[in-house]
Amino acid sequence: MTDYYLQVMQSPIGQKVIASLGLPVPPDLERGDAWSATPLAGSPVLYSASLGSHAVTEILQSLSDTGAKIHIPVASPDLQAVKDAAMRTTTAICADAPDDKDKFSALVFDATGIKSIAALGDLHGFFNPVLPRLRRNGRVVVIGTNPATAGSIAVQSAARSLEGLTRSLGKELGKKGITSQLIYVQKGAEARLAAPLRYCLSPQSAFVSAQVLHVHKQVKTQVSAVWEKPLQDKIALVTGAARGIGAGIAEVMAREGARVICLDRPGEEGGLQKVAAAIGGEVLAVDITDPAAPRRINDYVKKQHKGVDIVVHNAGVTRDKTLARMSREWWDMVLDINFGAIERINDALLKGAIRDDGRIVCVSSISGIAGNMGQSNYAVSKAGVIGYVAALSQVVAERGITVNAVAPGFIETKMTAAIPAAIREVGRRFNSLSQGGLPRDVAEAITFFASPGASGLSGGVMRVCGQNMLGA
Repeated sequence: MTDYYLQVMQSPIGQKVIASLGLPVPPDLERGDAWSATPLAGSPVLYSASLGSHAVTEILQSLSDTGAKIHIPVASPDLQAVKDAAMRTTTAICADAPDDKDKFSALVFDATGIKSIAALGDLHGFFNPVLPRLRRNGRVVVIGTNPATAGSIAVQSAARSLEGLTRSLGKELGKKGITSQLIYVQKGAEARLAAPLRYCLSPQSAFVSAQVLHVHKQVKTQVSAVWEKPLQDKIALVTGAARGIGAGIAEVMAREGARVICLDRPGEEGGLQKVAAAIGGEVLAVDITDPAAPRRINDYVKKQHKGVDIVVHNAGVTRDKTLARMSREWWDMVLDINFGAIERINDALLKGAIRDDGRIVCVSSISGIAGNMGQSNYAVSKAGVIGYVAALSQVVAERGITVNAVAPGFIETKMTAAIPAAIREVGRRFNSLSQGGLPRDVAEAITFFASPGASGLSGGVMRVCGQNMLGA
């Protein structure tokens, strides 16, 4: 769908008119193509750590592996520990004061050592002098200790305060296309930081901002470091793949090496065939509301591929009315397709078709987090998906299987094209990046969760919404 506002911005006259009216100026986002082993090759990154941080070694190694040129400010609270870690990991660092004219591609602060209110001053000391030197489409990433496992009340509350910083920075810097993320890491899970840190620093996360990722040891699996074509030789099932976000998911997963089974309801074979042909995938026409659907899907993946590695539950519908005017038929339909079918299909596949170390990713919605007028049925279904993901993740952790959800905001699809123009414009501009996202933004987030490196993330939900002003 065309965003004519963005087109007007491309002309000098349009820019002057928009500026004179004080209207938002959406940044031109830099999105990535294929995943790379060195996404930050040669890019300057400024890194610092609070005193006593427990993730210094792993963060330095991860940054070095991305190809970044790592700078350490001379005023870093734990400069000696950073230097020692650099020697252990043979990481090249520039422990000096860079030229004031230099622009950084990313600012990374390791706050895992912050244990008090006073220590939060380290955040101001690091960010205050260098934020103006962060380039357009740059990245801010803060790593903190998981509050749930942090220990004392003082440490837990100090760790929790990091969310206020990253969300505020997302709103302050979004007009430049800059995103801000927080990664909480449980002690002992530092080796699983690499994949989420890479994703947050990469162009693949262009429409994701102010998110909180929890890295933990819950899932029983080995840490994997596959950065190029991370889904190579994986079998992926994507529901609702005939168009829109589903087609985008299938395309990106195939690009990253997966053999994609494109599933949608009978009647959508034309779209399915087109999507599958473009990516070298397969077509499976099944109505997921059919009581026989779980068995048919299970039988197909076992017969054709002896199982499946990745399951993406994307299929969904809307039937909008205020609750007082909504029929029970519409209520039941939306909950059954968006929520019930996910449970039934997973129940069947988890009996053996989903392989150990597999990945399940469910598409929720910002409506499931913040609610939305006239969408009570949709919001209930999508909030239910978030709760389901959290609960199921604990059940399948012993098999090395992760379960996560993504919650899209306003994404440019045929569905949003049908929204009245005025409401559509509000949806587009009501986030820190002042624009709608693309199906590929959702697809990149799902591909990240589906990758082997994301073994430390399970039971969570990540919004793909440009930091929509509604919701957490």
